[in-house]
Amino acid sequence: MAARIYANDFKEKVLDSQIPVLVDFYSDSCVACKKLAPVLCELEEDYEGKLNIFKVNTNYDAELAKEFNVLSNPTLVLFKGGKDVDKQIGAKDYDDLSDWIDSNI
Repeated sequence: MAARIYANDFKEKVLDSQIPVLVDFYSDSCVACKKLAPVLCELEEDYEGKLNIFKVNTNYDAELAKEFNVLSNPTLVLFKGGKDVDKQIGAKDYDDLSDWIDSNI
């Protein structure tokens, strides 16, 4: 299961990462976020060592959501080399997300 990170460790875990990072901006009350969770678990297993996956709760870290222009949950932001390179909004299936990841990393 993707680890939850916070504003105070975002730079270290995401921006300073040597490998690409997928960040799931989510909310505990979001139904689509709950549907996405098992897909992210599967991606985490399949991309181990090639991609880190973390979660940011937009209710508690609203400043991060604002900084990366997250307007709805779930929003997935892909980071590479410390920069946000692409974004997906809404729950997606495994194939769509793996294709998206592969085309960006």
